[in-house]
Amino acid sequence: MPGTRKLGRPTDHRKAMLRGMVTFLLENGQIETTVTRAKEVRAVAEKMITIAKSDDLHSKRQVMAYVTKESVAKKLFDEIAPKYADRKGGYTQIVKIGPRRGDAAEMAIIKLV
Repeated sequence: MPGTRKLGRPTDHRKAMLRGMVTFLLENGQIETTVTRAKEVRAVAEKMITIAKSDDLHSKRQVMAYVTKESVAKKLFDEIAPKYADRKGGYTQIVKIGPRRGDAAEMAIIKLV
């Protein structure tokens, strides 16, 4: 199964959901979601942080095109990216927290390390 997970959603809905979740993760530092969503969010969030580490106009435009809030993009460049300047990846951590009540979906907390 190459590529990304479909998460049971149409393409545009899935992309919008991931954009929102990545923005929320960068804004608040952690989110609680299902394990499969967390794994998808991790991939995109780590790419955003890596892009933000090279603090030039092109990277700012790339991040602005994906992150839905301007204040979060500014925070990414001013606070988050410099914190990981000496790190070559692995900016997030996924902690499993057991099944969700109702549908027993495996839940996890994804947070910035």
